[in-house]
Amino acid sequence: MSSTEILVKQAISLHQQGNLAGAEAIYKKALDLDQNDFDALHMLGIVNAQRGSFEDAERLLRKAIAVDAKVAPCLHNHGTVLCKLGRFEEAIDSYDSAISLAPGHAPIYCDRGNALYELKRFDQALASYDRAIGLVPNFAHAWCGRGNVFFALMRFDEALAAYDRALAYNPKLENAWLGRGNTFRGLGRTDEALAAYDKALAYKPDLENAWLGRGDALYHLGRFEQALAAYDRVLALKPNSDFGWLGRGNALCILKRNDDALAAFDRTLSLNPNSASAWLGRGNALTDLAHYDEALAAYDKALAIKPDLENAWLARGNVFFAMNRDADALLNYEKAIGLRRDNAEALLNISQVKLSLGDFEEGWALYEWRWKSRLFTSPVRNFAQKHLLEADDIAGKTVLVHAEQGFGDTIQFYRYIAKLEERGCEIIFEAPPPLVPLFKTQRRNFKTVTTGEALPKFDSHCPLLSLPHFFKTTLATIPAQVPYLFPDPVKLDYWQAKLGANSKLRIGLVWSGNPKYSTDVRRSVPLELVLPFIGPDAAWHSLQKEVRDEDRRQLGPNPPIVDFSQLLNDFSDTAALIAQFDLVISVDTAVAHLAGALGKPVWILLPFHPDFRWLRDREDSPWYPTAKLFRQTHDGDWKGVVDCVFRQLKSFTAGPN
Repeated sequence: MSSTEILVKQAISLHQQGNLAGAEAIYKKALDLDQNDFDALHMLGIVNAQRGSFEDAERLLRKAIAVDAKVAPCLHNHGTVLCKLGRFEEAIDSYDSAISLAPGHAPIYCDRGNALYELKRFDQALASYDRAIGLVPNFAHAWCGRGNVFFALMRFDEALAAYDRALAYNPKLENAWLGRGNTFRGLGRTDEALAAYDKALAYKPDLENAWLGRGDALYHLGRFEQALAAYDRVLALKPNSDFGWLGRGNALCILKRNDDALAAFDRTLSLNPNSASAWLGRGNALTDLAHYDEALAAYDKALAIKPDLENAWLARGNVFFAMNRDADALLNYEKAIGLRRDNAEALLNISQVKLSLGDFEEGWALYEWRWKSRLFTSPVRNFAQKHLLEADDIAGKTVLVHAEQGFGDTIQFYRYIAKLEERGCEIIFEAPPPLVPLFKTQRRNFKTVTTGEALPKFDSHCPLLSLPHFFKTTLATIPAQVPYLFPDPVKLDYWQAKLGANSKLRIGLVWSGNPKYSTDVRRSVPLELVLPFIGPDAAWHSLQKEVRDEDRRQLGPNPPIVDFSQLLNDFSDTAALIAQFDLVISVDTAVAHLAGALGKPVWILLPFHPDFRWLRDREDSPWYPTAKLFRQTHDGDWKGVVDCVFRQLKSFTAGPN
């Protein structure tokens, strides 16, 4: 045995023991003696591959093949290293050479299938996996490869069947669990996907793609903090994962940590400048920050990369809508619909543009798409009974009308129930608990029940905000007679006694809404802008159900605004208190609707882009004849609105209108 052979034998022994450093040193000594020793070149190439030094591994294996091109394992290993370097066509050539020497060796066919899969040559990949399985029927990795191909072809049932076969032969095969998770996500079975990703991670905790899939599943389930943690695990394993940074940005954007989201999207784009999804996410974060021109530029970048990205057209439309550029908004929504005719989000947004412009005929019809929008938060009620819009003659029948969306919506559209009564039907009205005491005091012939209670029998049903469509409401036919709500007489007496004689003008004030509302930051007025105008000429009373801690600190120990929030248990209390006032000044909250429904003078402070019900460019409301609207002239300008309100208040304080 030659000296070189002795050294290689020693190195192989160390290599088999896992001592890569010791083996490498001796392989190199052998090559110092004979630079063309096949075994030393081959095995040193394997050491480098095991370390992840694939360029060096490929060079050494190529030199070994130059010495002896008839050793199938070396050709097989060379193909595998070429795959690691992304050189898949060359890898297939090496695998083919290996197969010509060892046609009965199943792993070569499996790895060849993997290379073909990466090249998206799916039919050939399946054929290669099938050859492997023909040689070894219980070859789990080949079954897993088959599953990957079927997943890529969106043949999800066949993918699951292949992954299940792989796991039947090897229950710990993490990539089969990963593929199973991806397939469940493709089928929309997100909980099952999450369980599969967890299985994969139980067997291989550092499986980056399983953490990525887990993050995506958690994001889809609305568990955004947990999704963020999963994306952070991806980045701990692979700091330059563009998908990890993208997922992180999307989660941060939803969590309203927009500056951090922008940093994550920028990192994504530094790694992959052609990521349309990152440009889209960047636009979304900028939209949340009201940086509309920059948001549009980001969406344009996304569309330059992927012109059929319907979410970018939709988002672009949303920006134009927020800028009150309605014609541009409609054009972009139509682009999104052109890509997918049943784009519920775009159709719903078109309805809101139409309703904002007073085009009620088309607007209310399109508003029915809200039930198919994934962004609409009211739950769909899957009753067996027909929807009112599809029901036959309802005279003598019982109709369930159920509230939806917010308290303000319920108060505003309550007026339609009286119109429905005129059709000669019996009505059951289902409303949320805080509103039920108010509605039960109204002199109506219908039954009011609380959401969650058992429902009496009924023949058809209707969501409350579908009634304008049912009645084919136009601007001219809005049922605008006020008051259409009345305070509880007992509570009215209570508040009259509590407030006493009316020596000053009494004003009710609401300066902020529910902080949990997604766009509350846009509709709420900073208290510090209001306080300087609160003077002794009028008696000011807070109609806020909740006063934020920061606002309480600003009001101080002797607040200039009387706070009755502890006594307002439901909307019937608020209605009786409003009845004592000469004027209500409110941002766009349920209290503004309640004051309007009670027929009280109400001044409503609106953001630059208000809700569709307030229409465009008018100071009055066809819904509430006693309302006066004060609008921002540009986004975020509450100071201008407050200044205008208090200028007009000077003339109002001369005495009630």
